[in-house]
Amino acid sequence: MITSLRLKNFKCFRELCLEMGPVTLLSGLNGMGKSSVIQSLLLLRQSYDQKLLDSKGISLIGDLVKIGTARDVLFEDAQEETLSIEMNLENGNRGKWESVCKPSLSSLLAKMPSTLVDKFIYQSSLFNDDFHYLEAERIGPRTSYELFDITVRQHRQLGKRGEYATYFLSIFGDEKLTISLLEHPDGKSRQLSNQVEAWLGELCGSNIRIYTHEHPGMDLVNLGYSFQSEKQAPGNEYRATNVGFGITFTLPIILALLSSKKGSLIILENPESHLHPKGQVMLGRMISKAASAGMQIILETHSDHILNGIRIAVREGIVTPQEVRIHFFEKSKDSASSQAVSPNIDKNGRLDFWPDGFFDEWEKSLENLI
Repeated sequence: MITSLRLKNFKCFRELCLEMGPVTLLSGLNGMGKSSVIQSLLLLRQSYDQKLLDSKGISLIGDLVKIGTARDVLFEDAQEETLSIEMNLENGNRGKWESVCKPSLSSLLAKMPSTLVDKFIYQSSLFNDDFHYLEAERIGPRTSYELFDITVRQHRQLGKRGEYATYFLSIFGDEKLTISLLEHPDGKSRQLSNQVEAWLGELCGSNIRIYTHEHPGMDLVNLGYSFQSEKQAPGNEYRATNVGFGITFTLPIILALLSSKKGSLIILENPESHLHPKGQVMLGRMISKAASAGMQIILETHSDHILNGIRIAVREGIVTPQEVRIHFFEKSKDSASSQAVSPNIDKNGRLDFWPDGFFDEWEKSLENLI
């Protein structure tokens, strides 16, 4: 598990040091650096996948993130043309990747001799298949979805847009859930498909059945849903395109949480998108359950309902206060750099302080209305 992340001269940060835990929530106004924190980890991952990180340096363009060139990534008021990304793990392993960042059109930041990386750090979940990243621009309902055997069967990946979630469920839906803490009591069995249905049903407020239909000759798979009331048989099957957008949009998140194992790293951007507030609260609790089972979840969110779901989970003892890290990003008052302020949470789910702009718009609007 990643316990801390330190950035220097990276995008909007002159210098940033973040403590990280099993649940790390990133919040703040747009453009304050939440995505930049996530991008720093994705750059390490994609550079490693391109076999460049340990020998050449950091690749700014790849399958996970496309930042551009050196001038797009160097902090605008940097005093030197170097940047660094430093990561510390729970087991004591440490990596510090330093790169030359001269203004140029190159998308490869050359590795500096000062780079210092423990050799076992590449065994961590950021660099292996125990990793999921689901970006904000996920794929929604479609008439069909692609089949990609290597990504799904060999690496058990969902795609950064969740584009392989339907095929993943088709292939692995009969597998048994491995983490009992995530077993939903309303699931018909411990099979992954039944557990996904139970969790989606709770998040979306209805009893739901999921259907997948493969068409190997066309390299496509279809997704459908049916709904039922208690003690009744499932109704007609509907195409995903004829069912609420949020159900399909949330499916990859549920799959990532239920199919991952202890030690996995899951990075989620805006998991609340297209979900009803009740579903957002439940998703916050589900994320907390996954973290208590040994996963690490890093999420960027604008949802006070997601936050409240995590706070409720702390109060219910699902996850401890020490396992939750909350960071709010804002502009520093005396420089062009962004900074993070980090409220602490107690055992009752209360925060020790609320920075201005931190999920307080409801109170401000209510005050104006009154």
